[in-house]
Amino acid sequence: MHGRRLLSAVAAVSGLYDISLGVAMVAGRSLLAASFAVPPPQPPIHADLNALFLIAIGLGYVLPWRDPDRYRGYLWVMGPVLKGLGAVAFVLDHLLRGSPPAVLLFAATDGTLALVTLAALLSSGRGTTDHLPNGQSSSRQLPSRQLPSDVADERVRGQGNN
Repeated sequence: MHGRRLLSAVAAVSGLYDISLGVAMVAGRSLLAASFAVPPPQPPIHADLNALFLIAIGLGYVLPWRDPDRYRGYLWVMGPVLKGLGAVAFVLDHLLRGSPPAVLLFAATDGTLALVTLAALLSSGRGTTDHLPNGQSSSRQLPSRQLPSDVADERVRGQGNN
C-alpha cells in the first residue's frame, strides 16, 4: 500500500475506533461498566465528556483520511502521542492503582494504533509520490512554507547584493 493510501486507511480505522468507543460510552454505559466490573461513573458527566472527546477526535480523523499529506500533524498528535501515552496510562493505572485487567484491552488497542500510525508516518516520508503513465514513479518534496520573517530576511539579503 502506498504512503497516502496507508495513511488514509490508518486515519479511517483510528476514526472509526474512537467514534465507536465514544458512542459505546454514551449508549452502552451500563454494559461497559458491567464488562469492566466497575460501578457506573459518578457523576455521569465525566463519562459524557470522555465520550464527546472520543467522538470529536474520531470525527477529526476525516481530515487526514481525505488529505493525509496536509493533515499529517493530526496523525502525529492523535496517533503516536495521544494513543501512545494513553496506552502507557492504561498499563500504569492497572499496575499502580489496581484497575481491572480489562483496561489492558484499551492499552493493547491504543498501543497498536499508536505503533501502526507511527510506522505509517515514518514509512510514508514527507514527500508525495507521483505515478507516471509508464508505471514509473517520481518522488517530489512538498513545498515548504515560508514564514513572514523568512521573506523579510530574503528581501534584506537581496538588497545587500545590489
